Amino acid sequence: MNEEFDYELTPSQWEALKALRTPASRLPRMSRTTIDGLIALELATMNGDAPAITAKGRKVLIRGSSLLLQDLAA
Repeated sequence: MNEEFDYELTPSQWEALKALRTPASRLPRMSRTTIDGLIALELATMNGDAPAITAKGRKVLIRGSSLLLQDLAA
C-alpha cells in the first residue's frame, strides 16, 4: 500500500471517516476528539461548524476499506 494513504486509524476514526461521506445535515453525533484527530491527519476539515471529509480522507477511506475487509476475513 502506498505509505501516503497508510494510516493506523482507530475503529472510531474509521467510523467517523465513513460517516463524513454523508451530507452535514445527516451526520451522527461524533466525538470531538475523534474529529480533531482526523483534522490533524488532514483527513477531515471543518466546514463552518460541521466536519467534512477531505479529498485525502476519501482516498484513505477507499484504500483502507479493502484492508478492513481483509482483517474481517482473517
